[in-house]
Amino acid sequence: MELRQLRYFVTVAEELHFGRAADRLLIGQPAVSQQIRRLERELKVELFDRSPRTVRLTAAGEAFLPAARTVLDAADSARALAGDLAAGRVGTFRLGTVTGLGDRLDRILDTFERRAPGIRVELTALPVRERLARLTDGRLDAVFVRGALPAHTPDLRQLPLWQDELVAALPARHPLAGRPAVRLADLAALPLRLTERRNHPALVDLVLNGCQAAGFEPVPGPTSSNLQDTLATIGTGAPMWTVVYAANARIMRVPRVAFVPFAEPGLALDTSLMLRRGPRSAALDLLLAACRPTDGPTPPTGAPTGPPATGS
Repeated sequence: MELRQLRYFVTVAEELHFGRAADRLLIGQPAVSQQIRRLERELKVELFDRSPRTVRLTAAGEAFLPAARTVLDAADSARALAGDLAAGRVGTFRLGTVTGLGDRLDRILDTFERRAPGIRVELTALPVRERLARLTDGRLDAVFVRGALPAHTPDLRQLPLWQDELVAALPARHPLAGRPAVRLADLAALPLRLTERRNHPALVDLVLNGCQAAGFEPVPGPTSSNLQDTLATIGTGAPMWTVVYAANARIMRVPRVAFVPFAEPGLALDTSLMLRRGPRSAALDLLLAACRPTDGPTPPTGAPTGPPATGS
């Protein structure tokens, strides 16, 4: 399968006319027809219904069109990136990140590195307001955020990516720790230890609203500067609880702490990529491609690389 065959196919699909497609491509119509026939033989499907008067996509052609466009977009992005690299216009991509992404961030960075080997990714973890301020003034190229788009950000756009579910973190010896799932109401008597709201408003609001919906106001525990300190305290057997992103819990090894899923649905935060409005760079297109959902989490391995749930 050749890129030119895909380009010819997409052009004919858009024009639904071989002659007009050939004019757009600045080549002869026989060459277009020949290459699409070769593509169909390789795929072993008919992509077009042809008649003397009309050309229509078959069901197979309709299904194949989005994939063909994706391949062409990726090729165009890679070509533009190569041009930027050759001209010395690209070197570092500055990405504002969030904690608690677990092995998902590793997969994104590995994929991006394979597609853009000449670009070094510089990660910056800051509270959400400062992260967005740096994106707006150009000190960051893109940022991850959790929750809804903050107000007063007309120069930014939000691209939803996935949902990050939460789990409860409890002392391993607590009676609730052995359950397959825990209800929020079961935790009503235990102090809740969270980060300060200014650090992660979306997370704090989600948990507190969930508790209120379950019929109680949580007993406030000490605020936490980072999750590692909180888990260390919980690991001593102190009767308290907190929340952890499930993706991060899968790779953590804290023997004295149990991570238990919530029985209630909806305890999850949307994760998005925030961009400045306007034309996107080739590097940004490659990052977006690397962020596309995978078939699922990889098996848990290793240990935590940093405090996972103190920023949004």
